[in-house]
Amino acid sequence: MQHCAINVALYGATRYWAMTERGSAALRRGANTLTIGPSALTWDGEALTIGINERTAPFATRLRGQIRVRPHALTNQSFALDTESLHRWHPLAPCATVDVMMENPAQRWTGRGYLDCNDGDIPLERSFLNWHWSRAALADGTAILYDVVPHSGPATSLALHINHAGAIATFPAPPAVALPPTRWRIARATRADAGLAQVRQTLEDTPFYARSLLETNLLGETVIAVHESLSLTRFGRPWVQAMLPFCMPRVAGRR
Repeated sequence: MQHCAINVALYGATRYWAMTERGSAALRRGANTLTIGPSALTWDGEALTIGINERTAPFATRLRGQIRVRPHALTNQSFALDTESLHRWHPLAPCATVDVMMENPAQRWTGRGYLDCNDGDIPLERSFLNWHWSRAALADGTAILYDVVPHSGPATSLALHINHAGAIATFPAPPAVALPPTRWRIARATRADAGLAQVRQTLEDTPFYARSLLETNLLGETVIAVHESLSLTRFGRPWVQAMLPFCMPRVAGRR
């Protein structure tokens, strides 16, 4: 609770990024609400409403608006990412409709979305070297791939198909595909039918993390997938840690 933040990233002609860290004085929680500083999340039983009131970094401009996530169904199954179950992942709403209504910048759209959560008992970098994750909307649901490489022991590979009703089924993991590394030389990889996948756009390119759009083939469909690659080896380097406050400033109090 001493280190909480709302992270917002908007990509377009202008890129907006906000991730201000706050302490427990700025945190308020209820059965259906979570407030961190001036931003808040509220669940009404049908939709999650995210009220955004943040300042961007490293150059401070106001980022204000509202996002509504309307799940088609909720799941109750979580997955261990390591052999000791110290790290867990839960695809809460694999299929959802998302309404974005931003005041500043003035942007509005509706599209298909996704909501998940991770939790763990120890820092990620103590358990893992890296991971690659992707999610693609299919005609009848969502396909999710998760490949995790630990410090020791076997790698974990998940390939899930989740339909619009929230039913989860595994399928054989497709062949691995190496993707071009980022400008920061972060390795990227995925899995795809017949090895057919390519990077359409790199959205986030940092010293330890990359978020990309892929054109890929899964379960017989050609789809666009949101993809991430995380290097926890790079994350733990002192020079990377020294850079984090520039994109993740800390604010004291309830502001």
